[in-house]
Amino acid sequence: MAVYGGIKLFAGRGSVPLAQAISKYIHIPLSGHDVIDFPNENIFVRLHSSVRGQDVYIIQTTSTPVSRNLMELLITLRTLKQDSADRVTAVVPYLCYARSDKKDQPRVAITARLVADLIEAAGADRYIFLDLHAGQIQGFFSVRGDVLTAFRILSGYFAKKKKKMHDPVIVTADLGFAKKGRNFAASLGCSMAFIEKRRKGNKSITEALTVVGDVDNHDVVIVDDEIDTGGTILQAVNTVKEYGARDVYVSFVHPVLSGSATERLAGLPVREFVTTDTVPIPDEKKALLGSRLVTLSVAPLLGEVIRRTHEGRSVGELFHE
Repeated sequence: MAVYGGIKLFAGRGSVPLAQAISKYIHIPLSGHDVIDFPNENIFVRLHSSVRGQDVYIIQTTSTPVSRNLMELLITLRTLKQDSADRVTAVVPYLCYARSDKKDQPRVAITARLVADLIEAAGADRYIFLDLHAGQIQGFFSVRGDVLTAFRILSGYFAKKKKKMHDPVIVTADLGFAKKGRNFAASLGCSMAFIEKRRKGNKSITEALTVVGDVDNHDVVIVDDEIDTGGTILQAVNTVKEYGARDVYVSFVHPVLSGSATERLAGLPVREFVTTDTVPIPDEKKALLGSRLVTLSVAPLLGEVIRRTHEGRSVGELFHE
């Protein structure tokens, strides 16, 4: 039995296709609202109908354009709260500034904490995120929420392909992703290897050092949480090839693909790039990768969690936890 009023779904401009897919999955139409950009770059949000007493979910990724998408999310949250929604949940498939999660050098801000404070101050009663860069970001929030993972979606895809692959090995692009990579490998019953790397300063430049583990004469699946500029994956692919890897697959959750990242990926000897729709990929970038790009939808996962959250049912049961 529902604990709150009826579900109301709203789609932010950063996640319209994903929100439509979620709407279709749970058989609840998207609610209408106007989002207007004024000439002075201020954003105006107006609901088409009342949400008083309702259980409301605003689905908005905060990828590029980051500032616009983040401000639109915050203003929409405030609008819903001021219209007396009973509960407002921010469904953010990709959370911006998630890498700024610690003070790792002098005189810098922990911006992920600032974003958490802004989302709470805007009126979010709950949050639903997917694959945060670091689990500690959950501790920046005082309100309750769920941090989900697309791990089962991606690993399930490769589980179906495993029989056609040659003795596959799971490789993490850096040691920081080792635990998640180990879970990926365990779910497939594969061995594992790591790429040791070092990041140079603040310019997203990394240096691949060596492969820890055996990839010689194996098909390789390189796993990571996101691809931003593509530099890490470029070096990872080239490194495993130098160490004798056969076919290379790249699996990642968030296709941020900043700047010329797609052009970099297109030139790599990779059989498939397997990702999700947490971040929309422009058509021109899809065209560069062609049939090698496989995009798996997180809509069923988010839709099921929204339904269970609304009904007051366990989310952990969905993952047999």
